[in-house]
Amino acid sequence: MPASPAPAHPLDRSTAPARPGASRSRRALTVLGALLAALLCALGAGASPAAAHAALTGTDPAKDAVLQRAPERVMLTFSEGVLLSDDSVRVLDPRGERVDDGKPAHVAGKSSTATVGLRSGLPEGTFTVAWQAVSEDSHPVGGAFTFSIGAPSKTSVVLPSAEPDETVSALYGIARYAAYGGFVLLVGGCVFAGHCHANRGVRRVAATGWGTLFGATVALLLLRGPYTSSGRGLAAAFDLGLLRDVLDTKPGTALLCRLLLLAAAAVCVAVLFGPYAPAGDARARGAAGRPARPARGGGRAPVAGPALAGRTDLAWSVGVGGTLVAGGLAATWALAEHASVGIQRALAVPVDIVHLLAVAVWLGGLTALLVALRTEARLPRLAVRRFSRLAFGSVVALVATGLYQSWRQVGSWHALTDTEYGRWLLVKVGLVVLLVGVAGLSRRWTSQLDTTRDTASATRGAATKPKAEAQAKTASEARPEAEPEPRSEPTSEPGAATKAGAKAKTGGKAKAKTGAKSKTGGKTGSKAADGGARAAQLARQRAAVSAARTRRERDADPTRSGLRRSVAVETGVAVVLLAVTTVLTGTQPGRAETEQEAAGQSVTTGPVSLSIPYNTGARNGRGTAEVTLDPGRSGDNTFHAYLTNPAGKPADVPELKASLTLREQGIGPLGVSLNRVSAGHWSATGVQLPMPGDWQLSLTVRTSDIDQVTETDTLKVGP
Repeated sequence: MPASPAPAHPLDRSTAPARPGASRSRRALTVLGALLAALLCALGAGASPAAAHAALTGTDPAKDAVLQRAPERVMLTFSEGVLLSDDSVRVLDPRGERVDDGKPAHVAGKSSTATVGLRSGLPEGTFTVAWQAVSEDSHPVGGAFTFSIGAPSKTSVVLPSAEPDETVSALYGIARYAAYGGFVLLVGGCVFAGHCHANRGVRRVAATGWGTLFGATVALLLLRGPYTSSGRGLAAAFDLGLLRDVLDTKPGTALLCRLLLLAAAAVCVAVLFGPYAPAGDARARGAAGRPARPARGGGRAPVAGPALAGRTDLAWSVGVGGTLVAGGLAATWALAEHASVGIQRALAVPVDIVHLLAVAVWLGGLTALLVALRTEARLPRLAVRRFSRLAFGSVVALVATGLYQSWRQVGSWHALTDTEYGRWLLVKVGLVVLLVGVAGLSRRWTSQLDTTRDTASATRGAATKPKAEAQAKTASEARPEAEPEPRSEPTSEPGAATKAGAKAKTGGKAKAKTGAKSKTGGKTGSKAADGGARAAQLARQRAAVSAARTRRERDADPTRSGLRRSVAVETGVAVVLLAVTTVLTGTQPGRAETEQEAAGQSVTTGPVSLSIPYNTGARNGRGTAEVTLDPGRSGDNTFHAYLTNPAGKPADVPELKASLTLREQGIGPLGVSLNRVSAGHWSATGVQLPMPGDWQLSLTVRTSDIDQVTETDTLKVGP
């Protein structure tokens, strides 16, 4: 008969009654997860995927300027350095045809400038300058402006949007978040395994981090081309020519180096979680290097402890190599983003590397600790204490490096509230304070861990061992035995085997018996299959019993349950903190934004003009001087002065003098050599102004031998 299904065990997961404490924990985690998801959605909605970090602060010719003759080149000035490509600056005539000549280049080696030559013999009309570049911190920027030769005209130029494709931008942003998350899990999981405790769950954390970081890096490398090129869709990700151009840039080189470092990281992970068992635990791990399985009957399972325990030479080698690889991975961010731009770069890059490593050790270690607490009923007290000390050191490094980075990136107190970067930084500081507070609660739970609880748990496990063995014995006895093969029955007729004529009949009977035996064997195989299914079912029930017993023992200790809940809250806050950190890397720093606004205030959109009234006190000594400085930026300028009387007619004076002074920098007065062009018109060429700023103009008008007056006003000169 087929075996009947085994009755469900009272401790089976599907039939065990839910514990009130477990229900409350699940509800709390559900609420926490919902809150974190909502906050992450808010972060994603509030963060722009491509925040421009380099801004256009000046152009030559100026925006909307009307020139009397064609310029020889077009020059652009940015608030910070930019990376140029062959199509970074395009100049289009009124018909939409390109008139730029040659490749864009930096002016005198200054990375914050871009220039391109123009063809000779340009016609009159309105010309369009379309520019696109990548800022030194890897973010794409672009825009356009116009200037005219002779007089403005209609133009047929239609420019595409400077923003990247929406799908490409969204995927690129997701890959950036995934890369940071993978880095945190990889580094934090490996450090936790090597210093605190190693088991199958911790290994899974590190492996997940490696895979996530590798996949995200490949995605970033493929999407980098269409992300920095406007008008290119997702299909351009597989353009080999575009990929080659990406590899020639600093961000592309950093991503390629990250892939090479991940190959070395894979070796470190393989050795760290390989078949090297700690001293005294070779029996538990086995020759194949598998983690020790929980002991049957609820007894204490052998504890592996930190990876490579007892192998000091190998541990040091893996530790040094892993540290170098982790530092190199962090450097692929530091050398391509905010730390590589701005003031004190030589100091900012190593500080940023230490900051990233501290974040990874702390947040990734938290994840590994949570996994270890959930997968092991009795995580060793020493492992928790080791991570507590490790986390404290990480927080100290995080605060020290974070203070320096905040000063460097924000620059002023008002930028904390007046800039987007400053406001996100305040959110990050608040999350760090919250995380430190929850970590303090976890340290309190950790301090309450003692060996007496472990001893009591071991005693309880030993007490339940006979009962478990009895259950296992009962299950073993209930297992169906294999039925012996049927044997042929002896014949009841005496001397039948001696009759010669019965051989043929005996052969026929043997064939019949063989067929019957074949049918009997089929029934026996069916019973054996049913027995195997029943054995598999009993094995599953025993596994469910063991898992239920492990959960029961794990939750029986209120100290470890409290520690597990507090670590779960820490991990949830850490996820949001990591998301905010990723948003910060894509937001323009407060210092750069403030400097950009200051530079924008002094940027002119054309020649600077002033109207200066004067009165020498003599007859016909009143009038107005219209002063023009073209193009009104640092460098070479042309000075024009037009004098008119109260009737608006040109006023011819015997002498006119002018000088310029930049008082903030102590420059000047710089004399302007004016030449009389016609009645009331004076001009000077080659007026050199060394730097932008608010220049004070002193204009002296003499209307007779003894009547003169000096008037002053301010000229705003752009960069």
